[in-house]
Amino acid sequence: MKAIFPLLVLLISFNPLKGQDRLSGKSFATRSEVLAQHGMAATNHPIATQIAIEILKSGGSAVDAAIAANAFLGFADPGNNGIGGDLFAIVWEEKTQQLHGLNASGKSPADLSLEKFKAEINAGKTYKSGPLSVTTPGAVGGWFALHKKFGNLEFKKLLQPAINYAREGVPVSSEVSDNFSTVNLEDSNPTFEATYFTSAGRLPRIGEIFKNPYLANTLEIIANQGRDGFYRGKVAATIAGHVKAEGGYLTIEDLANNEPQWVDPVSINYRGYEVWELPPNGQGIAALQMLNILKGFDLTSMGYGSAAHIHTFLEAKKLAYADMTKFYGDPNFGNIPLASLLSEEYATERRKLIDPEMAGEFEEGLTSGDHTIYLTVADGDGNMISLIQSNSALFGSRVVPEGLGFVLQNRGAGFILEEGHINNYAPGKRPFHTIIPAFVTKDNKPFMSFGLMGGDMQTQGHVQVIMNIIDFNMNLQEAGDAPRIYHRDENLKGGGTYLESGFDYESIRDLIDKGHTMRMSKGIFGGYQAIMFKNGVYYGASESRKDGQAAGY
Repeated sequence: MKAIFPLLVLLISFNPLKGQDRLSGKSFATRSEVLAQHGMAATNHPIATQIAIEILKSGGSAVDAAIAANAFLGFADPGNNGIGGDLFAIVWEEKTQQLHGLNASGKSPADLSLEKFKAEINAGKTYKSGPLSVTTPGAVGGWFALHKKFGNLEFKKLLQPAINYAREGVPVSSEVSDNFSTVNLEDSNPTFEATYFTSAGRLPRIGEIFKNPYLANTLEIIANQGRDGFYRGKVAATIAGHVKAEGGYLTIEDLANNEPQWVDPVSINYRGYEVWELPPNGQGIAALQMLNILKGFDLTSMGYGSAAHIHTFLEAKKLAYADMTKFYGDPNFGNIPLASLLSEEYATERRKLIDPEMAGEFEEGLTSGDHTIYLTVADGDGNMISLIQSNSALFGSRVVPEGLGFVLQNRGAGFILEEGHINNYAPGKRPFHTIIPAFVTKDNKPFMSFGLMGGDMQTQGHVQVIMNIIDFNMNLQEAGDAPRIYHRDENLKGGGTYLESGFDYESIRDLIDKGHTMRMSKGIFGGYQAIMFKNGVYYGASESRKDGQAAGY
């Protein structure tokens, strides 16, 4: 025993990682990255990840695998995403060495004028949920646009796993069960209950088998009839008829006229890395504005989790969000000064407003809850996709077209009623969006595809992941597991700075002294997935806050 004990001490104290300690009970717990050469997938559900890997092994592209995984998640995690919602993606195409952006968000009903919209609200109706909140679902159109440009396999093969699972059922996972438990069942309706309730008259709980034969039928129609199987014909007529019967305005013409838009991603250089986001109507450029401000500070010397680090991040966030409140919306309905907002000169001027000793007020505004899935896939040819898809709120509008097996999103809640504002309601307009995919290149080569979930946490999370990797030398997995910072406008109910456990009290005390309203929280601030490419090897990460998995082969 005497000979063994010194060896045990040596083994326990030895830590081969250069980053944070992986042992539970330290500043935070984490685990190893996943490494593979031929393909990698990271999603928020292990079965979705397995489906993606199977598609890759069958000769599918990264885009094929992402579509298959997304289709399954629309069944297995129906509160967060599904074919009644919208989709955004950034794709690295190895053959052309280019990034492509896709905005597959839908528009407001063409027949719902601003005057009608206001009249409905004045009559006591809400546009935060229910039929007035419904905008044209863009996800299915996004799938077909992605597949046409980057797909290898027959589209029908991509939907078959989701169809099979929807018919046979899947055990409800911990995270999905937790989400279901927060749903106010008083807001349900007959078609919602027929689609999602068990025989016990409630949403399923962890370990119970959930099936959705209605959705399986709808996916089969899409698989056999293509894009028109959703946007025209029986499915479209059912959607439009149900929305009208509920008092909404979405029509079969809105569905037939839906088209996703290919857009050019935009970037800023952060310490030698190009960080890419999609342009508005999403909030992605807020992350770029924050990074532009932050690169003027030596965050490394401040140290991760220090009061200086957290304070500087919070002030940059508030400055960027003040601009988001004013300038972000559908670019077809107003001028968005992208070049100015992302310029070095503007960042320098904004940076001067930060007082290192005192919290500032910068008229920060737009925040929203968001229930989303994020996934990323890379294939053996070097192609990568960063994809995000959502219903907006949990179960979106709660409007479930009869017999189709999915809920329609409530993205109309993203509009505001303010005359002259770029995000004021108008017919045929895309609302302000919170869901954003991200990508990083270095020396014009792919470096990282990543993203996370959670409304206005997404831009804050993107920036924290970048800081963790570049400024604080964390690996891909550690960067997602590190405790997070979330700021909510202090003028709103529950406003202030929320910290996950893992930050020391001295930092919190110093932040209070600087004028920050500090709030503690158990999280969960976002659902991070990521793939990094280094020296011919894919590195995968899926954070421990969720039920997800990164896997490769």
